[in-house]
Amino acid sequence: MSSSSQPQFRYTQTPSKVLHLRNLPWECIEEELVELCKPFGKIVNTKCNVGANRNQAFVEFADLNQAISMVSYYASSSEPAQVRGKTVYIQYSNRHEIVNNKSPGDVPGNVLLVTIEGVEAGDVSIDVIHLVFSAFGFVHKIATFEKAAGFQALIQFTDAETASSARNALDGRSIPRYLLPEHVGSCHLRISYSAHTDLNIKFQSHRSRDYTNPYLPVNPTAIEGVMQPTIGPDGKKKELESNVLLASIENMQYAVTVDVLNTVFSAFGTVQKVAIFEKNGGTQALIQYPGDFF
Repeated sequence: MSSSSQPQFRYTQTPSKVLHLRNLPWECIEEELVELCKPFGKIVNTKCNVGANRNQAFVEFADLNQAISMVSYYASSSEPAQVRGKTVYIQYSNRHEIVNNKSPGDVPGNVLLVTIEGVEAGDVSIDVIHLVFSAFGFVHKIATFEKAAGFQALIQFTDAETASSARNALDGRSIPRYLLPEHVGSCHLRISYSAHTDLNIKFQSHRSRDYTNPYLPVNPTAIEGVMQPTIGPDGKKKELESNVLLASIENMQYAVTVDVLNTVFSAFGTVQKVAIFEKNGGTQALIQYPGDFF
């Protein structure tokens, strides 16, 4: 693969004297980082073996211009940066120094506390949060809530390494514009570690989700778009149109999972959410389509 076939930079970034290096050899050591970077200036701090695969690192130069010099050199060079023959991708970090003294919110854990700045609670759906964070590993659970600090989410990963990888990549970034409503200008993610290790999710809803338990009860009033029937002029129940279908599953010949239902109902349009639950001794499911589906 040539150096031009994979972008060196994923974001338009503000220069920092701390550089974020990706695609390093596993268990890359500090001396190897210093060897790569020292032609461009003095290295004052490093942080190795970051991320789920321990193949990322941070390097802090003594001076901002030294970091800019390194980034500029490899951005225009036909020869990529390499360690042990592996191409290394370099970008500016959103941090301006490497701090090794860890405050409580910096002690790595498997649950992240994410504050989404610049939005109201309804502006960013739980599905968008899941999409953004699941790029770094399997997301077990998400709980969203509103605090004095703003709209926040707790996101549970399998382990601290995966959570660390997500935090290092996303802290200080913005959710991609195309995933946000038109009226939202920009929203920044502020991410720290939570003291929680296992979130207690009691219902699947638009505010909380457990992706490990498809049989968790659904709170019907909390799923967006679910409407209750009303009484028509003739005294009979009148079903309101809704973008959420309620399906009763009878005579199951095989296990019906969220994936199975998603496959079946995707034949009729884009399925946004599927939730399975037990009610009155039977199995039911809610299938949500986009709001304008009907």
